[in-house]
Amino acid sequence: MSGDDPVRARRRQVARWSQLANRVGYLFFAVAVAVFVIGFAVGFTPAVVTVVVASLVAGSALLLPSIILGYAVKAAEREDRERGL
Repeated sequence: MSGDDPVRARRRQVARWSQLANRVGYLFFAVAVAVFVIGFAVGFTPAVVTVVVASLVAGSALLLPSIILGYAVKAAEREDRERGL
């Protein structure tokens, strides 16, 4: 029955996209940290600074909505379970 429910199907889809955005967002943060360490070791050129800042901005832009949507999906599923749906 839950396989036919369009709301739960949409929730699963949002959860998948949220998880992917979460992984990519944290990957951007990892790139920013790695490039920062490299820049610290060899010197901060404008290219290094640009990569670090761009990675932090991209990671933040992906993580903010993905974390919020992830918690929303989990809360909706938990509420459905508590109500016996």
